[in-house]
Parts: sequence; C-alpha cells; structure tokens
Amino acid sequence: MILLSAKDLKKSFGDEVLFENVTFNIDSGDKIGFIGINGAGKSTLFKILTSEQSYDSGDIFKSKDLKIGYLDQYACNDSEKTVYNEILSVFDDIIKTEKELEEIRGDIEIGNGDINLLVNRQSRLNERYEQMGGFYYKSRAEAALLGLGFGRDEFDLPVHALSGGQKTRVSLAKILLSESNLLLLDEPTNHLDIKAVEWLEDFLINYKGAILVISHDRFFLDKVTNRTFEIDTGKLYFQNGNYSFYIKQREIEKLTQQREYDNTMKEIERLEGIVEQQRRWNREKNIKTAESKLKVIDKLKENLEKPAETLSKTVFSFKALPGGGEDVLVAEGLEKSFDGKTLFTDVDMFIKKGEKVFLLGPNGSGKTTLLKIFTGSLEADGGSFKIGANTYIGYYDQLGENLHMDKTVIDEIWDEYPKMTQTQIRNALAVFLFRGEDVFKEVKKLSGGERARVELCKLILKSVNFLIMDEPTNHMDIESKEALENALSEYDGTMLIVSHDRYFINKLADKIYHIDQNGARCFNGGYSYYSEKLKEDENTVFRTEKKQSASAVDYQTRKRIESEKRKLKTKIQRCENEIAQTEEQIEKLTKELENPDVSTDYEKAMELSEKIGKLTEELDEKYLLWEQLQSEQVD
Repeated sequence: MILLSAKDLKKSFGDEVLFENVTFNIDSGDKIGFIGINGAGKSTLFKILTSEQSYDSGDIFKSKDLKIGYLDQYACNDSEKTVYNEILSVFDDIIKTEKELEEIRGDIEIGNGDINLLVNRQSRLNERYEQMGGFYYKSRAEAALLGLGFGRDEFDLPVHALSGGQKTRVSLAKILLSESNLLLLDEPTNHLDIKAVEWLEDFLINYKGAILVISHDRFFLDKVTNRTFEIDTGKLYFQNGNYSFYIKQREIEKLTQQREYDNTMKEIERLEGIVEQQRRWNREKNIKTAESKLKVIDKLKENLEKPAETLSKTVFSFKALPGGGEDVLVAEGLEKSFDGKTLFTDVDMFIKKGEKVFLLGPNGSGKTTLLKIFTGSLEADGGSFKIGANTYIGYYDQLGENLHMDKTVIDEIWDEYPKMTQTQIRNALAVFLFRGEDVFKEVKKLSGGERARVELCKLILKSVNFLIMDEPTNHMDIESKEALENALSEYDGTMLIVSHDRYFINKLADKIYHIDQNGARCFNGGYSYYSEKLKEDENTVFRTEKKQSASAVDYQTRKRIESEKRKLKTKIQRCENEIAQTEEQIEKLTKELENPDVSTDYEKAMELSEKIGKLTEELDEKYLLWEQLQSEQVD
C-alpha cells in the first residue's frame, strides 16, 4: 500500500534551486536510506513532507491512514517530566483507559451506579486496553530507554536538565514507540554508542511501519534499508537495495550515461561535418540533406543530458615524519576516576609502528580521557605509559577549537605552513574536498563537517608520525568520510582513533582495543572480526589479555573465579526456573480467562486480567534480571 507519493516537487531559496522534478513513492514495507552531501536538501524535504515548509511546485499525496513520526514532533527540550514519564507520555491513550478502568472498578466495588452498565463498559475497555498493548507498554518504554543507552539510575532525571544528546535520545525513543506507520528519522545514530546503534538497527529491522532515514552511517544503512534515495545536484535518484548495492548500481548508471553522452556527441559531430560538407557543395539536393541532418542534430541535442561532472581524485601524498622506534606506545595498568566514579582500571595497550588502531567502548567508558592521558593533557591515577623514542604526536580534538574563525580556508592552512606553495596547499585541501572557490570561504561560515575537514587537513600536514584522533568523522557526510578514509589509508604513520563509525573502522583498522571499567581487550582485525568475537563470548566482562600463560595465574585466584562462576550459574538457573514458572502461571490464567463461564463473569474476568498483568510485569523484571546475570558471566 502506498503511504505517500510525491510528484515533480521543486524547492528554491531565492534564485538557487535546491531540487526539482523530485518524484517518488513510499510503500508500507519500505525501509529507505536517504543519502546526499550536506546541504543537498534532505532535511528540507523532510520538513516539506511534514508540512513544516512550503514547496514551489509539484504535488504530495498522503494516504488517509498515514501517521508520520518525526523528531521535531516529539521534542522535549523544556519538559519538567522525568525521563521515564516523558517516554510514558507517548502512551497517553493507554494511561487514560487505565485510569478509567480503575474508576469503574472502584464504582463497581462500592455499588456506585448501574452495575450492568458499568460491567459492560468495563468489558469493552478491557478488550480495548489489551488491544492497545496496555499490559506491556511500561516494559516497552523501559526497553527503549535501556536500548538507547540510558541506565536505570537516569530514569528519574528531569528532562530539562539533560544534555542535548540525551534529550535527542529521549525524543528518538518517543518516536520509536509512537506507533507511526511512517518514521522520518534524521541522523538517528548521532549521540549513540555502537551498542545502542545495534539495538536501534534490530528495532528498525523488525519495525512494521515504513522508514525514511537520513544517515551518513554506511554500516547502519546496509543493515537496515531495502531502498536508497539520493539527492545529487538537485535531482533525486533511487534504487531498490541497500547503500552498498545502490553505490555499485549508481556507478554503473554513471558509466552508462557517460558512454551514451560521448557516443551522442560523436554522432552530433559527425552529422555537423556532413552539414558543413553539404553546405559547401550548395546544390538544392545538398541543402535539403543539410536541413534534414540539422533536424536530427536538434533532436539529439534536445534529448541530450550531460552527466554530472565527476571530480577527479587529487593525488597528494601524506607522509609521516620519518624515524621513531618500533614500539610507539606501551601502557600498563592505567586507571582513571572522576568524582569517585571509576572510568577504567588495568588498561594495558601496545601499539607498534605503522599500526592503525581503534579504541572502542560504551559512552562514558573513558575513551577520550585515555587519549588525553596519552597526549599529556590529563594524568592517570595509576599505572604508566611510554611513548616511543622520536615519536611525535598530532592530536585531533572533535571540538575543533584550534581554528581561526575570521580566516579563509586557504589562509588557515597556509599561515600554519608558510613554506608550502599555493599549489601544494590547494592540492592538500582538494583531498578534503575544498576545490575551486571553496578555499576562499571564511572558516566561520563553514558547517561543522567542513570545519572538521579543515582541522584534519592541518593535522595531517604536521611533522608528526603518530596521529591520535577523537571521532574524526563526526558531522561528516559520506563523501567527506570517504575522502578522509582515502587520505588516512595512504598515511604511513601510526594511528590511534576513537570512532563509532563501523564502516570507517572496517576500512582502516589493523586492530581494535575495547575499553571498559575492567580494562582493555585487544582484537587483531577490523570491526567485522571484533563484532564476531563479541558474539562468540557475548555478555562477558572484558579483561586485558595478559602475556602470562594460564599456568602462571595464581591458584587461589582461579579457585575464586571458579567459585564465582558456579554461584552465578546457580543464580541464572534459579532465575530461569522462576521465568518458566511465571510463564506457566500466565498461560494457565489465560486459558482460564478464555473459559466461557469465566469470561461472562465480569468481576472474575477483571480479577484474572489484573493477575495476568501483575505476572507479566514480574516476568519482565525476571527477564531483565536474567539479562543482567548473563552479562556478569566470565568465560
């Protein structure tokens, strides 16, 4: 079923056409990835679809059953509610029904009113309450908050006191629970760590409605979407398939279009040669032939569509400062706490010359803190680390505070590297997508992603051989990320990078360190290998891989660990038994409720429904406890 269709949409700002002739359908089962460079018009199209902005021409048709869920509709910036109650506001209809049922039950108990009418009303409301998911809405709200990275200790925080990223996550949770049949999601993976992104992926894959999602997260797009839209130079292109499939098909289309264009131009040139020749002969027959060929030329030119210009890749070699020892960084037993809260302990790391290493872990695990310890801007509380001889660090801070807002892009680079020629500077900037007149833009007028690219260009030109970078792809569109990937893949120095971009990690990583409170665990490979290993020993507590063999581990320590494992296994078994018993009770009461003799006894039916509801809540709590116990297991 078509939920929404657009035909020949056009949008301009002043004399500049943002896009035109935009035509598409969104069906009920579509999960569409929406890509394009920053400023192409993706967010503007979202606002047009939600009627927040007007459009110049064209038509939009919406199904009468369409219910759109869009971030701005669920904004909660100044809410006085707690995080948990803000989420529950999505279920206002269920809560109203719940309160009405409580009132009716009270009236029945005290005999206030016509009992038959009250019982009939109660029966209808009970049925509606169940259809609306009344028995499960609280557990759904909790699952969404936990999945998006909120701890239970944050449920009672007031929304207005949250950070911007936390408020966005609350709004996202509300959208996901809104029962809309079309979700418009604009960069939903922002402010999420990898674990939360993976939860979101699973949620969206199983979501029954349609999705149109703007994202620069290529890994996310590949996993979630089955169609792809792209706005490129004011036109909309689309293809069935995820991001990677679309890119391959788009390249084929571009090559085909270029070949057709080149062949048509050759044909036009050939016909123009004939026309010129016939005109030179200047006979009546020749003139008619020339006129005939001119008509063919006009028709070919009328239907000729010039392909969008493909910018050739600028060749620029980024070289690390030569020299330096083989051991670039050696860390042993590092630990750090803030305000009595432990970020990490017992962190061991070993990075060799030329390695591209990524540092992963949940939000708040101390990744940025660890980078600042290595760069000398913070001190560790315990442990030690050593930077190798003749190793020179270049640090990229995602806040980008080292730029001069009043300078142009080219002067920002040239003033730092005055010995480079203008050609060298422009070639370096071209690698980071600053071409032509772009180099004369003022830094203060750049977007966040553009400023990041300037900062990265400055960094990679420095005389260093160890790049330490904190979230370098933040705010970048896909084209910018690919430019950075290409630049870094050619860099012959050593790298330590914090990133949530799994595609980026897969492209570059030689190895990955996962950090948490208990230490750092090393994975030799890219993100796919890391993810597979985590699945193999899912929900284990990560510990640093020690060089000592198992036989060197103290006997008493092994005994203690084995004892803890046995106790934990017993707790898990007990919890699983309780889950099974509770499920049996629910099943028994449900069958009893289905009995015609019981279902016609409204008081008995209400009593059974309440018992089922309480048991269901208990079951949810037992499942949460079971998940917590599983996460405490140690292999």
